[in-house]
Amino acid sequence: MTIDAAPHPHPIYFAGAFATGGLLTFMVHLNGELARYGNPLFSSWTAHGTGMVAAVILLLLVHRRGRPKPEQTLRAPLWAYLGGLSGAATVMLTSTTVNSPLGLSGTLALGLAGQVVFSVAADSWGLFGLQKRHPDTRDITALGLVVAGAALIILFGRGAA
Repeated sequence: MTIDAAPHPHPIYFAGAFATGGLLTFMVHLNGELARYGNPLFSSWTAHGTGMVAAVILLLLVHRRGRPKPEQTLRAPLWAYLGGLSGAATVMLTSTTVNSPLGLSGTLALGLAGQVVFSVAADSWGLFGLQKRHPDTRDITALGLVVAGAALIILFGRGAA
């Protein structure tokens, strides 16, 4: 995809991506453990309840700093509020699949492949107000490698049936 970006991104971006990937793996593992001892719905409620408590604390801290002026506030599009539904479904589905023969690595591989496929589609169709960017050979090659890697993990990994 053609984008106007710096040719050599700062290493902090790579470190941030690596750290959030590790946190995602840890979160999926913890949600799977909660589902194993309870059920996927309990896992989702626990994860989102914890997030809600953290959000309320953050809002209380921000509220003390003062409110922005009305002309400075921006309204989120309506589709932005659907993230909670997809988040709850994601937690329940990953909690279920982690405890199946697919395992943690298969679950994360499928999740990564789905995110990459959807990202390329969203860029090429201009979804969510993004500028349309048509995938080039490099993007298609990367997409193929991610999907092939996910297939290798699932079909030939230790958890393969």
